[in-house]
This record gives sequence, C-alpha cells and structure tokens, in this order.
Amino acid sequence: MKNSLEHLSQTALDIALKAGAEAADVITLEGSSVAVDMRAGALEHAERAEGTDIGLRVLIGQKQAIVSSSNTSEATLKEMAERAVAMARIAPDDPYIGLADPADLANSWDIAALELADSSPEPTPEALQDDASRAEAAALSIAGVSQVQSASASYGKNKVHIATSGGFSGGYTRTSRSLSCVAIAGEGLGMERDYDGDGRIFQADLRSAEEIGQRAAERAVERLDPQKPKTGAYPVMFDERISSTLVGHLLSAVSGAMVARGSSWLRDAMGEDVLPKGLSILEDPHRVRISGSRPFDAEGLPTKPRYIVENGVLQSWTLDLANARKLGLQSTANAARGTGSAPSPSVWNIGLTQGTQSRDALLSDMGTGFLVTSLIGSTINPNTGDYSRGASGFWVENGAITHAVNEVTIAGNLRDMLRSVTPANDARTHLSRVVPSLLVEGLTLAGA
Repeated sequence: MKNSLEHLSQTALDIALKAGAEAADVITLEGSSVAVDMRAGALEHAERAEGTDIGLRVLIGQKQAIVSSSNTSEATLKEMAERAVAMARIAPDDPYIGLADPADLANSWDIAALELADSSPEPTPEALQDDASRAEAAALSIAGVSQVQSASASYGKNKVHIATSGGFSGGYTRTSRSLSCVAIAGEGLGMERDYDGDGRIFQADLRSAEEIGQRAAERAVERLDPQKPKTGAYPVMFDERISSTLVGHLLSAVSGAMVARGSSWLRDAMGEDVLPKGLSILEDPHRVRISGSRPFDAEGLPTKPRYIVENGVLQSWTLDLANARKLGLQSTANAARGTGSAPSPSVWNIGLTQGTQSRDALLSDMGTGFLVTSLIGSTINPNTGDYSRGASGFWVENGAITHAVNEVTIAGNLRDMLRSVTPANDARTHLSRVVPSLLVEGLTLAGA
C-alpha cells in the first residue's frame, strides 16, 4: 500500500499529465517541529509547526514551469497543474532541461541502513524546556558570565517524497534534535559573547545540556579584554568550528551552476592542484546517522561516493542534470530542490583529509600568528577568489595563546590559501562537513 506522500505525489503527477504536461516531477514535504527559547530562567518563546507542501514541475518540449502549494486537496492539485501547464506553454525554451533517463534512475536502496530517523518518541515541550534551562544554568555558573543571551532546544521530523513521470518514486524520513547556548561575559562596552551547540539525528547522541552551557560560557570569558594586532602578514589558523567555511568556498566554486556561468574562480582548474598533495575531499552521501546522507538526489538518480579533490587535484564538478548537459558531462547525482524551485547542484556529506598533528601542535609550529574562532561578514569575489572577512579569535606568540583579538580583517586569495593549508586532526566526525582546524600561511591582517 502506498503511504500518504507517495499517493499524493502520484496523484499530482497523474493530474499534471492529464492537464497537458508531456513530463512532470513532484516533490512533497511533510514536516513537524517544536522549538523553545529560554532567557533569564523563563520561557521566552515556544513554537510548534506542522504542514505539508508540494512542488510540481511540468515540462512541455523544452519549456518548464514550477508551482507550489501548502494546500494538497485534489481540487488545488488540479488548479496547480492547469496553471503550470499554461505557464510552461509561454515559457522560453531551455535546451538543457529534462528528466533523467529511466535507465539511470535509482531502483533500490536501504533507507534503514542510513539511520536517518530516530524511532524514539518526540520530546515533549517540557523536556526541551528542561534542556534549555539546564544549559542556561550551566553557563551562568561560570565566573565572569553576566548573562545568557539565549538557550534554545528543538526537534524536527521531516518526510520527503520525490516522483517523476519517468518512473521514479522514492522517499524517506529524517529527524533532528538540537541544543544551543549563547553566553555573554563582562559588562558594558567590555561585553563579549560566544556560543556552543550540538545537532544530531538521534537524540541519544546529543551532548549534555551542562556541557554545552559550560563550554559556551568558557568561550565567552576567554574573549574578554581583546586587543588588535599590528597590521601585517601572519600565519592564520582557522579553528575547527569555522574551518569548514574555507572549504565551503571551494565547494561553491566547483558547483556546476557557477562553472557553467563562467563565474567560478576554479572554472579552468579541472585536473590542477587546488589543495596540497596528500589532501583529498571525499563526498560520501551514505554515511550513517549523518544529516547530509541520502540514497538518491532530487532527480531520482542514485547517489554514490566521489572524490571532489584527490591527492590535491580537482577531479569533479558538482552537477545536476541541466548543468551537466550544459558542460557536456554526466550528472554527479547532486540535484537538490525545494517545492518552489527547479533542481540545482548541492553538495552532500564531505570530508577533508585530516592531518597528523593536534591543533595545539600546529599552533606551536605556527609560532606567532592569529587563531580565528569567529568570522563576521564577507567580501568574496567569485570570479577571482579574492577573500576578505572580518574575524575575531586569539593572538598566538611563540606557539601559545596570549590574548583575545577582535575587529580584525583577514585577506588573501582563496586559490593561494587553499594550496597552502595544513590540517590538524581535530575534526568532529559526526558532522556533515568533516573539516579539521586549518593553518594557512601568510595572510594579510588589517588591525591596529
């Protein structure tokens, strides 16, 4: 027997084809979430949301149109289909759109093996409130903390189903449980803040509220009495908390959409060194209990592990069907979509090769430089890779942290930065992006 989302998706497809679509695909999302925020020992905000959304894409020749709705009655589906067909008939031709070849579609998968959903009961609002309260209390128990800006706990359960007129139909359920705390240390103009948090698929894997609150507080206290370094060129270490942003710029640059537009600073770098020898970036959408895992993409193609970078050399763009056709390549099964948008390339779980040294050992090797723990704003030129970001963190002298630093701008070029990185061995392996602390030589710091 078909489940409710599968039935709804198939119904929408049937109606679209009867309305005049030559081909169609549909994504249906059903979600529920509950979240609470605590402040000053009292409940500041509580929210629960539930709903079902559907997105229908119809194709007529090389024209397409997309409509979406949160009303899933049959009458609404019929109206959606008719409107989409009318829109598609007057849309401009796009030679690259089209559904996947039926022979390429995923035809078997083991959802249970990926462990994307926790079968334990949804937490009550009272349980979430207790988590947030304990995190707040733990933060306030640390000397130097003046207040807790927020302590938040949430739970979500989402179902997705994708179906195409080409013969694909598949879906899965994903759960999430999170807890975070933002602590403020000091008073008046000398106040500093920092955070800690955790998010997991399985509630039992979540770190304790006390640990999260305490660590947020300790980080805030560590940031008191910041100073500015002198302007100059220094080695910079990107702490593990924010190092994935650096790799994220590379991942954005290898997006097939960026490359096809000619707006990527890596557009001519296929087969060239983009990382030091020995470092690779492996995408693995089949990691167990990881938020970015999935058995198939939004176009029904089977996902599989692939090297984006291998031994320092760029190996692959990130492609959906349309951008793959633009580049004369095959999709890498990386299509993602929402209910109101066409498929576009997106990266799943990635891991950067970890180093052999701890972060502290790399700091010792660094000598004098800047440890970045927070980034603020950004000016990134997507065509050239020129990089400039506001940053805060800690100053390092003779391999040891001496004081906090804020209101600094770091600048360089991503192509040069990434080819000079040295990784530590401190990446958290339960994250979707497993990236350790990264040491980069010779960045420009604009300080005092």
